[in-house]
Amino acid sequence: MSFLGIIKLAFISLGRNKMRSFLTALGIIIGVTSVVGMVALGQGAYFSVQENISKMGTNLIMVIPGAETKRGFHGPRGGSTTLTPEDGEAIAQNCPSVEVVTPVARTNGQAVFGNKNWSTNVMGINENYLSIASREVSEGRFFTTSEIRGGHKSCIVGKTLVENLFGNLNPVGQTIRFKNIPLTIIGVLKERGESSMGGDQDDTILLPFIVVQRRLLGATHAQMLQLSAKAPDLIAAAKEEIIQLLRRRHHIREGEDADFSIHTQDDIAEMAGSTLTIIALLLGSIASVSLLVGGIGIMNIMLVSVTERTREIGIRMAIGARTTDILYQFLVEAVVLSCVGGMLGIAGGYTLSTIIGHFVEFTPIVSNASIVVSFLFSGAVGVFFGLYPAWKASQLDPIEAFRYE
Repeated sequence: MSFLGIIKLAFISLGRNKMRSFLTALGIIIGVTSVVGMVALGQGAYFSVQENISKMGTNLIMVIPGAETKRGFHGPRGGSTTLTPEDGEAIAQNCPSVEVVTPVARTNGQAVFGNKNWSTNVMGINENYLSIASREVSEGRFFTTSEIRGGHKSCIVGKTLVENLFGNLNPVGQTIRFKNIPLTIIGVLKERGESSMGGDQDDTILLPFIVVQRRLLGATHAQMLQLSAKAPDLIAAAKEEIIQLLRRRHHIREGEDADFSIHTQDDIAEMAGSTLTIIALLLGSIASVSLLVGGIGIMNIMLVSVTERTREIGIRMAIGARTTDILYQFLVEAVVLSCVGGMLGIAGGYTLSTIIGHFVEFTPIVSNASIVVSFLFSGAVGVFFGLYPAWKASQLDPIEAFRYE
């Protein structure tokens, strides 16, 4: 019998028990739906995080102080106070691959306007912040250099703070209080949304660095330096220049650990990407278990089918069917069940990813690769779990098959 004839016969045999065939394929359908949906969720999250990281700034480089050590106890990274605004000025003057620098100081607390208050984040920066962080002012204006240098008590606010303190009122020109310090709003940042870590980037107040450093924190150090390289291909050179300069300024000898660390956008993207890839693989692996369960269901039903059709097998052998014909017939039936289930599962995966997209902040991505892999894997499951029942059917003795009732 030709291969096309075997496939046609397989569809006829499966069509005799449509409900049983559907329930047998249901395990594969659920498995493929789960795999496609979970992989789409993981890939959507991956690209969403990468996009958010790319919005953090242009050729962004971050210098963070090292961990503070007291009596042999090592604190968290960033706890040291060795990084200063003067380090940032030295980098701007002596590192040719660096475009601009801003020191950063952060704190948080209650912002008050009239009878309303809102817990928010405060960041102290200089006049270079907008170009480094790729942000824009949608209303009002940004700080002037004299306001930054003189520690002027004016501020730029994010959309979230505006919505919670002012509603429909224009915030520009209004005065809010933060830790009993009156701050005049001179601008509103353009909305950006959540960061790659899930934080609200619009729930913020920008102040001149000196105000946050001296008035709010009472410190002399910078919690971070943010820099922008002159070009993407100069990021590595800028990083090396910063390392050499800061080691000299901090009197760190050759072989000693630096009291700072440097991170670029690529570093952050790679770290986040590795984590999300592992999560996506884990989700896909868990979902793949249901494919194996579906394969076991196919094997079980095919073994039952062999038993039910013993007499049919004997008749076919008696009229000239070869052992390989019987083997291929039952194997093709198993593969057809699995592949049809795989195609229905792919459609279900599309549907599942669409439904998930309504409940998350990013769009799940169903890739062609996940579709091809899921379909091929479902076919492989059919071959693997259908091979034994097909072999068992092909090994039946025609005479014993005629006697079977």
